[in-house]
Amino acid sequence: MNIANLINDDLQFIWHPCTQMKDMQDFPLLPIKRGKGVYLYDFNDNKYIDCISSWWVNLFGHSNDYINSKIKEQLETLEHIIFAGYTHEGIVNYSKRIISKLPNGLDKCFYADNGSSAVEVALKMSYHFHLLQGNRRNIFLSLENSYHGETIGALSVGDVGIYKDIYNDILISNITTRLPKDSSANEIESALHSLETLLVENDNKICAFIIEPLIQCAGGMRFYPSEFVFKAANLCKKYGVCVIFDEIAVGFGRSGSMFALEECNVVPDFLCLSKGITGGYLPLSVVITSNEIYSAFYGDYSKAFLHSHSYTGNPLSIACANATLDIFENNNVIANNKILSNYIFYKFQELSNLNMVSNIRRQGMVFAFDLNGNFDRTISLKFSQLALQEGLIIRPLGNVVYFMPPYIITNDEVDFVVDALMKILYKLNM
Repeated sequence: MNIANLINDDLQFIWHPCTQMKDMQDFPLLPIKRGKGVYLYDFNDNKYIDCISSWWVNLFGHSNDYINSKIKEQLETLEHIIFAGYTHEGIVNYSKRIISKLPNGLDKCFYADNGSSAVEVALKMSYHFHLLQGNRRNIFLSLENSYHGETIGALSVGDVGIYKDIYNDILISNITTRLPKDSSANEIESALHSLETLLVENDNKICAFIIEPLIQCAGGMRFYPSEFVFKAANLCKKYGVCVIFDEIAVGFGRSGSMFALEECNVVPDFLCLSKGITGGYLPLSVVITSNEIYSAFYGDYSKAFLHSHSYTGNPLSIACANATLDIFENNNVIANNKILSNYIFYKFQELSNLNMVSNIRRQGMVFAFDLNGNFDRTISLKFSQLALQEGLIIRPLGNVVYFMPPYIITNDEVDFVVDALMKILYKLNM
């Protein structure tokens, strides 16, 4: 394999996501040949620890033997079927299993194929639900600094300007409410007061409140208290506003429990799941809602929720999703993650002695710290390149360095990561 030719062909024919392609002149692409466990390997057989679970999706390592076996089994029977008017055994089993892990009030699964699509489904469904009840509520509500995806509806309810601002003229109506600055009672109450003021000012106009419970991931790995989530959700319900939990990034153990809603003691009207749902193998998402909401759409065809995706409920994706649940159930993953999280956070304290590091933080299996200094927008690219030299794949969010590894990472591999981060930070400070 001629690596130079591969890169040249890529640049000639491919437009990469979330990338200014001109940057590739100074920060060249790295072709990856294979993966196993926490490692990815390039064509020269150099190995790199996947510190970000390949965009937060890979839970149990690359080329996981068990998930591999289940997708191979599925290949021999059914690869795809239209999901309008047809079904298959895998998705029925998965739906029963995932609902059994959730509280009462989350009863029906509606499938899509990625996180942004799940958010679109929840937004449309919540609007349509109010409409069926004779209420035209056409404003959405979200938190400041939030991120929910990059399709038009999902982008509308986000608040990260670099993704959103250029498209403001074509977005749906959304207002934002503030986050508490810290976990103090005064800050929580102040943020709740701001929220209630908005609810009163827009009474009977707000359709749904969408929130990433506990962690704003793409918004800079900002963590905030479960007490605020609990009280904010209940306040919205008091005013007849649907609550959407976007657990696309934080679900499946990433927040610490299986789902963040457990820590918040909230049953949302809509729960959006994706990313880790298939262990990082294939696209899949699901919106889980209540029998009450489902029943509002039940009846005459004019009530039907006419939203679809060609690959909805794909059997290969569902096979991976069932295999992922098997691993959770058979390997005591959540309990083991608590031990692993404590060790990782303990090791990350070694970075606290460096002047350019501040605000080391964690929530479950998400770890982050801020870089202090006068950095331009390319700091994330520079850091990523230095990380490759030390055997790590890391993609900072501006000056926020985060660590979201596969759950199978070992203590020795964590030690390697922290030592490598020390070397990277030393080079940045030179």
